[in-house]
Amino acid sequence: MSVPRFTRPKTPASDSPSPYLYVANCGPAVGLSYDTIASVFNTFGEVKGIYAADESGTRVIVSYSEANSAQQALTALNRKSCADLGGRSLHIRYSVIQPNCEAESQQVNEHIPVSLLDSEVNIPGLYLVHDFLSPQEEKELLAAVDERPWISLSKRRVQHYGYEFCYGTRNVDTKLHLGELPSFVSSVLERISLFPGLNSSTSILLDQLTVNEYPPGVGLSPHVDTHSAFEGLIFSLSLAGPCIMEFRRYLDGSWVPDAASSAYTKVENVVNCSNLVRRSLYLPPRSILLLSGEARYAWQHYIPHHKIDIVNQSVIRRGARRVSFTFRKVGITRRVRSTIICHKEQSGW
Repeated sequence: MSVPRFTRPKTPASDSPSPYLYVANCGPAVGLSYDTIASVFNTFGEVKGIYAADESGTRVIVSYSEANSAQQALTALNRKSCADLGGRSLHIRYSVIQPNCEAESQQVNEHIPVSLLDSEVNIPGLYLVHDFLSPQEEKELLAAVDERPWISLSKRRVQHYGYEFCYGTRNVDTKLHLGELPSFVSSVLERISLFPGLNSSTSILLDQLTVNEYPPGVGLSPHVDTHSAFEGLIFSLSLAGPCIMEFRRYLDGSWVPDAASSAYTKVENVVNCSNLVRRSLYLPPRSILLLSGEARYAWQHYIPHHKIDIVNQSVIRRGARRVSFTFRKVGITRRVRSTIICHKEQSGW
């Protein structure tokens, strides 16, 4: 179930008591855990939940079971120093749930437990390796891409190698081969060939690289990498800054292997689907993530548009930039289709 969204009441606060309080100068970014906040506000009545009011980490919503409890807390704590909260002076007002049910259903749950290890996420086919590179190797890779031209998108910059990914069609044009992958990733590719978790007989041939540069607060929309464009292994190397990657799966959908190939077919019905499972994983700098099998085809992955992330009640601020190297293999069926189209055009079919 998603976290409800809150807003100010339309009438003055003194005339519109509600079970919900907006509390400023309070939250993980100022050293106050949700458990600590709950213990203080519980003295005035049953607290149903503590929610992040925004992405700052300094403002929360306190949800009571009864409006009378919220009224007592507001009277006792508003604009007064609270010793149990580090002597901070809280700024409190009433809040109400937004009536827009659609917005509520789409709100991301800010309190999904964040895992540090792939085994904690428990998604088949997902692997995370920490410290895949040394700090010096990271520095050299960043210097190498910064010497090359960037393509500016609306909120981030990208570079493509091997084949260009077309964001309009969410596909690649295999007739436009950009050449071999650059030499500065040769050592990375060699290390990937020894990646843990893969069958020793698995052949890893990667021919497409997209480099993304994310400024603070910019994330990635939920998606599954296009099936027809790429084969089954996707490697994502994180450099310069950390982030949280979240995963979600609609349980009304399923994924099945295609008996005629090594690909998988996704069968999902997300319309009116509320049976949603979410997972969250912390990606530190110099780590590399592998999406394969179920993780590749059945789960959407995305990066929330945050400037800070809450990991085990600690505030992790995103760096001035985060750069990802995503390595993929262009799909065979996509290559065959492009060749046929090219032949038809040349033959006048």
